Amino acid sequence: MSSSWSPRTRAVAFGRPTGPGAPLNQPPVLASTFREGGVDYARFGTDSTTSFEEAMGSLEGGEAIAFSSGMAAAAGILESLPVGAHVVTSSNIYHGVRSLLGDMGETGRLVDVPVDATDPDAIARTIDEAPTDSAPDGSSSPRALVWIETPSNPLLQILDVEAICSVAAERGVDVVVDSTFATPLRLAPLALGARYVMHSATKYIGGHSDLLMGVVIARDADAAEQVRRRRSLHGAFPGAMETFLALRGLRTLAVRLDQAESNAGLLAERLAAHPAVTRVAYPGLASDPGHELAARTMSGFGAMISFCLPSEDAADRALSRTSLVAMATSLGGVETTAERRNRWNEGTWTGLIRMSVGIEDAEDIWADLEQALAPEA
Repeated sequence: MSSSWSPRTRAVAFGRPTGPGAPLNQPPVLASTFREGGVDYARFGTDSTTSFEEAMGSLEGGEAIAFSSGMAAAAGILESLPVGAHVVTSSNIYHGVRSLLGDMGETGRLVDVPVDATDPDAIARTIDEAPTDSAPDGSSSPRALVWIETPSNPLLQILDVEAICSVAAERGVDVVVDSTFATPLRLAPLALGARYVMHSATKYIGGHSDLLMGVVIARDADAAEQVRRRRSLHGAFPGAMETFLALRGLRTLAVRLDQAESNAGLLAERLAAHPAVTRVAYPGLASDPGHELAARTMSGFGAMISFCLPSEDAADRALSRTSLVAMATSLGGVETTAERRNRWNEGTWTGLIRMSVGIEDAEDIWADLEQALAPEA
């Protein structure tokens, strides 16, 4: 195996059994306990899981730890923080993580501090306000962590990961990047200075809307061990079939994402020109505020689009009229799905629809959207 291979090749080649007579694909290991002499219990790792972790680690350039869901992965990182730590979050993040931080805040476990993460200086100022811990040598460091998403969910904000990591590193603070929307093929957060990158593997990595799984990739062994220990203690280990499906999905990620991204570019242009649409967020549009930064830091613009209709009723009506585009939560599958996201996220735009563009024929998707957006007769 060669680390010089392109990410597209590594997604296909890494995480396979080796040696004469070995299967080409890692089969699911359907066992909970093992004979003494190696792994003794499935909660501590199996060949199913380590194969997936090897492939993900090769893509992100770190050490991967698989979890039973994206939320379990997020919790694995957050639970490694000291009590009372400030989590400096981008103001637009996945509502599940925001809810988890809210629960942890109610018990005094952590403090969620949202900030406009498009401004790295705002992050720096917020870190400077965090409590500090003293080291034996008399030095001190902020008791804090920076947590960002790019592109963000659901507004698709593009953040300057390198600049954010730079101001955090100057203050001795780690950065976590939720790169679910970007996938390992469009952004490399660890190379830009993050200590952790995480994905909901339920989404693009699995790619077929048939599994729940998450993964954290740590830049170094110490960071990986902190998270791996939480996974073991909390029992947040993925099942054998889930890791099998996630690894199988990873093999086709490149071709799926290419097609979905191509479709998204066409649909975003047409939505932006449609008279019923008041706003479109897609980093591939030249008019998007994050376009220049995305073009500089990402190797593609992804397949998520958010767009707005004049009212919540108009958004509900349009979604009720689609036939090909499924009204459903989650994202990243081969099928195109859409939902009115501000039912879940406070502070999002009125009439916002978040659409996960699939790999169907783009003209068929557009025809369905066009009839759904047409005025009622």
